[in-house]
Amino acid sequence: MPSKDSEERKPAGNDGRQNDVTTETLVADRSMRAAPVSWDADTALTALYRAHYQSLVRLAVLLVRDVASAEEVVQDAFVAVHGAWRRLRDADKALAYLRRSVVNRSRSVLRRRAVSEKYAPKGVPDAPSAENWAMGELERSAVIKALRGLPPRQREALVLRYYGDLSEAEIADAMGISKGAVKSHTARGMAALRMALEQLA
Repeated sequence: MPSKDSEERKPAGNDGRQNDVTTETLVADRSMRAAPVSWDADTALTALYRAHYQSLVRLAVLLVRDVASAEEVVQDAFVAVHGAWRRLRDADKALAYLRRSVVNRSRSVLRRRAVSEKYAPKGVPDAPSAENWAMGELERSAVIKALRGLPPRQREALVLRYYGDLSEAEIADAMGISKGAVKSHTARGMAALRMALEQLA
C-alpha cells in the first residue's frame, strides 16, 4: 500500500499516459493546493521580446530620433529586465519595467547626444545611411517635426499616450512621475503641438 509521502502522479491524458504539467503544478504539501509555475527569465523574456520588441523600438525611435539608438535602447532594456527577473516574476510587471527602462534610457541617450554635439568638432558630414534615409522620410511628417520641438517630458507624455496607447497610470509609471503631472504634460504638449502644426500649415 503506497504511503502518504509517495510521489504524486501527473494527470493522465486521453490515451492514459501521464502528461507534463505546463501551466500549473500541485504543491507538494498536505493542503494539495494548486499554484502557478513561474516562468524562468529566458522563457519569459523570449515571449516578451516576440510580442513587444518592434513596438518598443518604434516608441524609442520617436523619443531618440534614430533607429540604431532606439534598437540599442530596447535591447539594453531587455537585458536589464533579465537581470531583474527575480524581483519581477510577472509578465505585466516586466512589460511596465521595460517601458520605464526604454523611457529612462532614451533620456540618457538624448543627454549624451546633447553633450557630444556641443563639444564635437564640425566636420564633413558622412553619407546618409539607409536607416537615416528612412528616418528622413518619416521626419517629413508635420506631426513628427512638431513633436521634436516639444520639451522632452511633453513629447514623452504624448508619445506614450497617443502612440503607445497607455493609460495615465502606465504613463506615470513609465516616466516616474505622478498622474497629475502626466495630465499637465499631456495638456501642455497638445496645446504646443496644435500651435506648431497651425504655424506649419
